[in-house]
Amino acid sequence: MESSQATTNNKHMVTIKTNFGEIQVHTYDMDAPKTVNNFITLAEKGFYDNLTFHRVVPNFVAQGGDPSGNGSGGPGYTVKGETTNGLKHVEGALAWARLGDNMNPNKCSSGSQFYITLAATPHLDGDYSVFGKTIVG
Repeated sequence: MESSQATTNNKHMVTIKTNFGEIQVHTYDMDAPKTVNNFITLAEKGFYDNLTFHRVVPNFVAQGGDPSGNGSGGPGYTVKGETTNGLKHVEGALAWARLGDNMNPNKCSSGSQFYITLAATPHLDGDYSVFGKTIVG
């Protein structure tokens, strides 16, 4: 996985390059500024280069951004969750993964792991930080 990005109209247009083709997403910079900034900073530093989508569940999510490749890794920090911004888990939503409530009662987002919804998943609304939407791919 690699990414490249450009900024237009207060949104980043990000291309995630995979072995199966490109995924283009735009980010919601105004609605999730901390989350977007973290994602873009990691991408610009090459953090996501050569990583995989380690979790793919048909009709649910494709999750990536873990350097260990098994869902347990990250950059060594979390990000304050931006879960009350009103953004929904529509099909193609770009959102931040996180540890469960029992280990993470403040709902802090993972430092690097994100997912793309493969179907609408409204049961996740308000619990995970949505910060973008898939445009192509």
